[in-house]
Amino acid sequence: MLLNTWRRWRRRHILGRYPLDEGEWHDARRALPWLSALDAADLDRLRELVTLFLHDKRFFGAAGLEVERRMGLVIAALACIPVLHLDYRWLRGWKTVVVYPGEFRTRHRHEDDAGLVSEESMDQAGESWERGPLVLSWEDVEAAVEWPADGENVVFHEIAHKLDMLNGDANGMPPLHAGMDASAWASDMQEAFDELNRELDSGRETQIDPYAASDPAEFFAVASEYYFEAPAILRGAMPAVFAHLERFYRPDRGTVTPGAAQ
Repeated sequence: MLLNTWRRWRRRHILGRYPLDEGEWHDARRALPWLSALDAADLDRLRELVTLFLHDKRFFGAAGLEVERRMGLVIAALACIPVLHLDYRWLRGWKTVVVYPGEFRTRHRHEDDAGLVSEESMDQAGESWERGPLVLSWEDVEAAVEWPADGENVVFHEIAHKLDMLNGDANGMPPLHAGMDASAWASDMQEAFDELNRELDSGRETQIDPYAASDPAEFFAVASEYYFEAPAILRGAMPAVFAHLERFYRPDRGTVTPGAAQ
């Protein structure tokens, strides 16, 4: 009870003391014209979440990039869209946003069951670490803003990973709300994942980005991109997956209540 009281006080304190300037919010909405699809209540809620995000997170430019205020606003707005009908606490556990000018190269070490260690190097547009930074390519963020309905949005993708990791390693199952059926989620997601891989193996063109077939964590992240960017495509290609994401991202549309992640 005391913790909840303190959280409510802290939220009111931040919103009251560090309000988002009207001009800045106007610029952010102009930079993201598709926000006009949100109703007044959602816009007000998003503005509050963006204010909390900008107060709570620290932005750092990499490879010589200077993160301007406008860039931070755009990233914050995109990062808060997935939790618009959840709560800001779903973005807890990390404090840093690192922004590169474009794609960046990462190296990861892997150890197989036999103890053999290998190192993989690749260029990436985004990366998320459990309780670590959110890493983004600004070039890819701008592409998501410029083409907002193609199912590709690096910020949505990486925030989905952050949500997935709230209950441990990213595995395609974030903390589900009370009333959601975890076994049905796992079964339907696996079936869609397997079907996507079968389509790729047969050489058929897929409606969903083939990267979703990499593993269950990437499947959830890519499906989340489509849920927010191109919902009609996801609903048509994977109706069961769409229904689960609808219940997860929009619990206010059903009878479920927030679960352990709240």
